[in-house]
Amino acid sequence: MIKIIFVQCPVNLNADNMNNNISCPVDHVKVNENKIRVVALLVLLCALAYLGTGMQIIPVLLTIDFLLRSTGLEKYSVLASLAGIIANAANLKVKPVDRAPKRFAAWVGFVFMAAVCLVDILGMHTTAPVLATIVCVFAALESFVAFCAGCYVYHYGVKVLGILKNGN
Repeated sequence: MIKIIFVQCPVNLNADNMNNNISCPVDHVKVNENKIRVVALLVLLCALAYLGTGMQIIPVLLTIDFLLRSTGLEKYSVLASLAGIIANAANLKVKPVDRAPKRFAAWVGFVFMAAVCLVDILGMHTTAPVLATIVCVFAALESFVAFCAGCYVYHYGVKVLGILKNGN
């Protein structure tokens, strides 16, 4: 059984080291941030390939890969395996970070890519690229500047749900 707790965590927002405390999921299991950044780069490249070609198989494969990584089955993820090989070959240092925000972000990626698949199948050929572009933006942020939107989505989602639940 995986136990997830929620804590206030300082998040580096920009180069000026401005910190905000936001709540984010924490499970005290460490993963390699540099490997995750390589995964994000691979997601970005795949999503760009979809945007450039319109090949519907690409979002399907990304959806499956996001699902595997968000449910703890990353050992079956092609992108995670390939990222491990690339990170080792590039001699990237291991930088431990908590796994829970990354898994939450993978779950959000799963939702977005599943939506891309659905709207693409439904023939909504304007909406699918917009959703895929959003995935590209967040994958690029994670890959290039180590910005994980998972904590922010979680934090503000909890706030909105709390307001809705409490009526405040």
